[in-house]
Formats: sequence, structure tokens, C-alpha cells
Amino acid sequence: MGRNAIETVMGAVVLLVAGVFVFFAYETAQVKAVQGYEVNALFYKIGGLNPGSDVRISGIKVGTVIDHRLNPETYDAAVRMSIAAEVKLPEDTVASIASEGLLGGKYVRLEPGTEKTHIPEGGMIKKTQDFRSLEDQVGEIIFLATGGSGSNEGPK
Repeated sequence: MGRNAIETVMGAVVLLVAGVFVFFAYETAQVKAVQGYEVNALFYKIGGLNPGSDVRISGIKVGTVIDHRLNPETYDAAVRMSIAAEVKLPEDTVASIASEGLLGGKYVRLEPGTEKTHIPEGGMIKKTQDFRSLEDQVGEIIFLATGGSGSNEGPK
């Protein structure tokens, strides 16, 4: 009987330590959605960006992608983001879709401009750069390496 009680106590201690570890990991991993003001941006293609993805400036998380949808007028991807209240984005901020690596997730990279006026709540980031996939980049390199003639004819 004494051995079962010790095993039960040890199991409870292990579960408690695991719970503390999960709490610590959640708090330090910055996986919570950032609460703040909303801004929007239009992209030609977003390349797998998902709601909940990070919005970063200089690699620091300053926001969260709330959702994305198709703009019925322009057929662009409309991305809605929440930006931390203490971060005031200048009007000439540039938003681009970036990748964390070959197999990593996508995030929105913001490059603040120099304007003195800021994007208001619900405002639009006017300057965007679309996602460039690895296939697009390799195709561009091949195009440049072959002279970019675009002709299928051989040498004459």
C-alpha cells in the first residue's frame, strides 16, 4: 500500500512540473494574439499566410494576423492585422510577406517609413510587396542566367 501512495505522489509531481513547463513555454513563446489597433493591407498573393501568423518589425513580434479574405473588387488578398497599441506605424510603412525559412511559416514583415503621420485605427498600409515563392525566385535566376530573351529558338 505504501508503494502505491509514493507512486501516486511522484506522478502528481511529474504532472505539476509538466504543467509549469507548458505554462512557461506558452508565456515566453509569444504565441498569444497581440491586442491593439487594426490595420489592413492588400497583397497580390500571400503564399500560405494564415490567421494567427506574426506581424514583425526587425524580427520582433508587434502584431498578429487576424484574418484574410479575397477582395471582391480587385481580387487581391485583403489581410487584417492587429498591431500593439504602443507601436505607431508611419503612413509610408511597407508590408511584405516573408518566410521563416524553406519549411518555416509565413509572417508579415513591416518596414516603418519616415512620415510623421501615423496609420489610424482601421487604416490601410498602402505600400505592399507580394510573397515571392522559391519557385518564383529560381525562375527569375534562370531567366537572368539565360539572357532573358524569352525566345525558344536556338542560336542562328
